[in-house]
Amino acid sequence: MNPSAIVLMVLSLLLVWGGLGVSIAMLMARPERSEWPDGWTDDEADG
Repeated sequence: MNPSAIVLMVLSLLLVWGGLGVSIAMLMARPERSEWPDGWTDDEADG
């Protein structure tokens, strides 16, 4: 593999795994939805 391919591979891996890490961190910070659109209640969303 040439150096440009390795750089692109590393950037792609950082983007994918970094996005996963940010998503997990945000879900841990706010696991439940605190606001609902107009006309919705918590009970309607459950089932």
